[in-house]
Amino acid sequence: MNTATRLITLIMLLQRWPGQKAGELAAELGVSTRTLHRYMGMLEEMGIPVYAERGPHGGFSLVPGYKMPPLVFTPEEAVVMYLGAGLVEEMWGELYREAARGALAKLDNVLPDEQRQEAAWASRKLIATSLHRSDQQALAPILNKLRLAVHERQVVQMRYLSRGQNAPAPRQLQPYALVYRWGWWYVVGYCRMREALRTFRVDRILQIQLLDEHFPEPDNFDIHTYLANNWQTQPAVQVKLRFAPEFAHLARADQSYWQSFQEQEDGAVIVSFSAPDLIWAASTVLAYAGNAVVLEPAALRAEVARRARRIIQDHEEEK
Repeated sequence: MNTATRLITLIMLLQRWPGQKAGELAAELGVSTRTLHRYMGMLEEMGIPVYAERGPHGGFSLVPGYKMPPLVFTPEEAVVMYLGAGLVEEMWGELYREAARGALAKLDNVLPDEQRQEAAWASRKLIATSLHRSDQQALAPILNKLRLAVHERQVVQMRYLSRGQNAPAPRQLQPYALVYRWGWWYVVGYCRMREALRTFRVDRILQIQLLDEHFPEPDNFDIHTYLANNWQTQPAVQVKLRFAPEFAHLARADQSYWQSFQEQEDGAVIVSFSAPDLIWAASTVLAYAGNAVVLEPAALRAEVARRARRIIQDHEEEK
């Protein structure tokens, strides 16, 4: 964080929480108390009305009524705004497309040239696309209802096709949050059938209806804590693959994908990764066209073998 960014942050801290001690402000900015006092002098030179009250209940504050001018961004912050709007449009599709483009149009009208040029460069050169593994357009109606249900704390009735099941089953859900992970959308909430927190993949929801029933704000539920501590309890496949020495370069090329990566003395590479189900895991393995061998689990070896036989059969019949 450079000095200009710290000064802007300092103004915002004083505006949000008046009467803060020098030590508290210094800790928030990651600087020494001496540097904090120097920053206060710089604000005064800039005409920012800062004053200090002595005593146990005193501290630094802005003169009552002073507000920082809106949309004061550094070039890097402007880039974050533009890239963030682009990601929202990419992830949510038509649900937030107009809002994302409208926000950028407003930024274009008020940003100084330096920030606008930096943001325009980032929009051309720092690209995120094709994030989805499912048909985003087909999911839009369901995502829209789930978004509304989460916002209004409204119970939903849905027909859900669980992994390994041949037919969908009815579920009633109190949806707490929507999560984008592993290339899929998930809804996290309280399943009334299981009487517990559950995670459902949105593309497996075949029908959904918002009920005329609302639920209270869940006690002590934090989605970030849940994802950190409980997501691993969701059904998942832990996979271990071996790439022979002549194919080890394929594993190295995708090294960011693996949870573990082990070079072997013979030049081979053993990697591991997790997948939400056998179907996804088998698709990942087959994407390497036989150049990766499944070591674990046995069920995945059988699924890959079954798919490989089917591929051979289908292609032989076409001759």
